[in-house]
This record gives sequence, C-alpha cells and structure tokens, in this order.
Amino acid sequence: MIATIMVFIMSCYNIAIVEGFSLSIFKYAVLGFPVAFIYALIGDIFIVGKIVKVITSKILNPTDSMAKVGLCMSFFTGCGMVIWMSLFGVITNVGLNSNFISAYGVAIVTNFIFAIPLNLLIISPLVRFLFFKMFPPISSFDQQSNAM
Repeated sequence: MIATIMVFIMSCYNIAIVEGFSLSIFKYAVLGFPVAFIYALIGDIFIVGKIVKVITSKILNPTDSMAKVGLCMSFFTGCGMVIWMSLFGVITNVGLNSNFISAYGVAIVTNFIFAIPLNLLIISPLVRFLFFKMFPPISSFDQQSNAM
C-alpha cells in the first residue's frame, strides 16, 4: 500500500516539475502508473528490499522498539527507492543519451528532497495507522484466552 501511494504521488510530483501544475498531471500519472508500479514493485522486492535488510540487520538490535525498526526500514527503503525510481524516470523521459548522468543526478536530489519527508512523515505513519485499525494486533492475553 505504501508503494502504491508513493508511486502515484511521486509520479504527480515529477510530472508537475516537468509540465507545470495542471489537471493533466493526474491523467499522465494514471496512464503511467501500471508500468511505474510494476517497476517499483520489482525493485522493492528483489533489489532494494534485500539491500535494506542487510543494512538494517547491521544497525538494529533484536531489542529495538518497533518504532525504531519501522523508521529505519522506511528511511533506507525510501533512499533505495529514490535511486531506483529516479533511474526509471530518467530512462523513460530523457533516455540513454549524453544528458543521462546529469539528469539522473538531478532527479535523485529532487526526488530525495520530496520523497523522504513524504514517506517518513505522512505516508508510512498513515498506512501503519490504517493497517493496525483494519488488523489490530492480538495481545498475548487474548491468545491465551482463546487457547483455553
């Protein structure tokens, strides 16, 4: 759910940077969403997610709070996905030409500035809140009562 929301909002953001703000932003974001989402999902599951697990396993301890784990995972996933999705954006909009390296660098910085605060301060907390409202955690007392 986080990936879905982030892909759509970041698509709108990047289109607005290039085209300026208009209602056509949403049309272009919807049209490009399926391919961008599949690319994001592949990157998140098979590349970024695996790298984030390695990094966080070296930083976090088993006794760390869920809040610390969540924040750490969200931050490093966000950083990796900015790099991954900026590559997608530059290849699809600029192509592999002489401007690729500079456009990719600018895209990473521009996307990082917007994506990391958006993810850490708004999207991830909102999705976690909604997730725990829809699927409340079962306390150990409830588990023991149900077992009897």
